Amino acid sequence: MSSVTVTWVEKGQYVGTDSNKHSIVMSAQNEENKTGSKPSDLLLVALGGCAGVDLIEILTKQRQKVAGLQMLVSGEQNADPPWAYNKIHIEVVVCGKALSAPGVERAIDLAVNKYCSVAATIRASAPITTSFRLVEE
Repeated sequence: MSSVTVTWVEKGQYVGTDSNKHSIVMSAQNEENKTGSKPSDLLLVALGGCAGVDLIEILTKQRQKVAGLQMLVSGEQNADPPWAYNKIHIEVVVCGKALSAPGVERAIDLAVNKYCSVAATIRASAPITTSFRLVEE
């Protein structure tokens, strides 16, 4: 079981601390609170991080020569409160040498649709689509 702590600092500012004691500043996004990340953006960051960790592991097992990876995660939110995400897209940019497009595509599918716990949680309320680009070094 994971456990995190979110502590109110002042006004609309908070500090979130994870189970390993790493912290991140969050804030409301208004005129007096722009010092931290928007909490709903952190959901997208968590998705990109979770899928990215799994993806690199799978690509390494495939013996792909990966030199860089970017997960560009975008989400569309409902217009009315609670502004839930109604669809999310992950564009994966893989940099490397002699990369196999079918192998990368399969690795993305496994990472996002089988192994990523954040994607599994989000998928129940917002469909997640993917695309990818290969950048030859």
